[in-house]
Amino acid sequence: MAALLEVRNLKKYFKSPGGTVHAVDDVSFEIEEGKTVGLVGESGCGKSTLGRTLIHLNESTEGTIVYKGKDVTHLNKKEMVAFRREVQMIFQDPFSSLDPRQTVSDIIKEPMLLSKSMSKAKVEERTEELMDTVGVEKRLRMSYPHELDGGRRQRVGIARALALNPKFIVCDEPVSALDVSIQAQILNLLMDLQEQMGLTYLFITHDMSVVKHISNQICVMYLGQMVEKCDRNELFAHPTHPYTRALLSAIPTTDIHAKKERILLKGEIKSPIDPGEECRFCSRCIYAKEECKKAQSLTEISPGHFVACCRAKELTDT
Repeated sequence: MAALLEVRNLKKYFKSPGGTVHAVDDVSFEIEEGKTVGLVGESGCGKSTLGRTLIHLNESTEGTIVYKGKDVTHLNKKEMVAFRREVQMIFQDPFSSLDPRQTVSDIIKEPMLLSKSMSKAKVEERTEELMDTVGVEKRLRMSYPHELDGGRRQRVGIARALALNPKFIVCDEPVSALDVSIQAQILNLLMDLQEQMGLTYLFITHDMSVVKHISNQICVMYLGQMVEKCDRNELFAHPTHPYTRALLSAIPTTDIHAKKERILLKGEIKSPIDPGEECRFCSRCIYAKEECKKAQSLTEISPGHFVACCRAKELTDT
């Protein structure tokens, strides 16, 4: 299938008193239409910054973003309005992302009213339709966010994101603030919506179990850089980068007889401020050698499986 979104050598840097923070540093990947790419990594690795940069909540420092074959890296005001109808974001914490002064109905209506593309009658009809689609009872139309539980708040956030019929949605850890039972409901809702509406997702999370459930392809980030990307099944069957292996070793299991070796990362985490060209994981890697200190780039070690590690081919045999 054709790629809906292509990201080429994307960088997002922030100035700080101590230097330049390399939040996203030379990241490239693509997402096929109707598919989900999972973006995983620990807190502070640049996942959310990447997601926000793709939809212009942050402006990129360098690189190219191509959407539907068109370069959307730099947009004027008119182009941005059209682009924002096509792309949306579901935020991590629905309590802070929803306006506490607005009712459920007003929150869902707002994008449609601002777009001025529908009559008031159509907006009302569409609002009820969206509430039904995401599973929010109509009796809650006049409720405020603080009167809802976390699961319903997130459903309202999803309904708002769907208001203008977007094609691409960045899901920024949409279930991490929810109870486990509610997480499953929201994940299943997102998957059902994708099937019904042909949506394309970038799904950001730090939970490997969640990303395995929802993703077609998985990209692993560490300190602003992509260290491994491949098909979901390939990643879980043949994890290669030492950081990916450590993440997978931390997944809990319910099998009391399973023999699983936990990989504990030691050493100092490298600062994202002016980190230099060498491998950013080297100081914590149990396989590191002298040659590992040089810059690493994603290399295809098998069809569709890319790893940023000079020892990747050796590690595939271990």
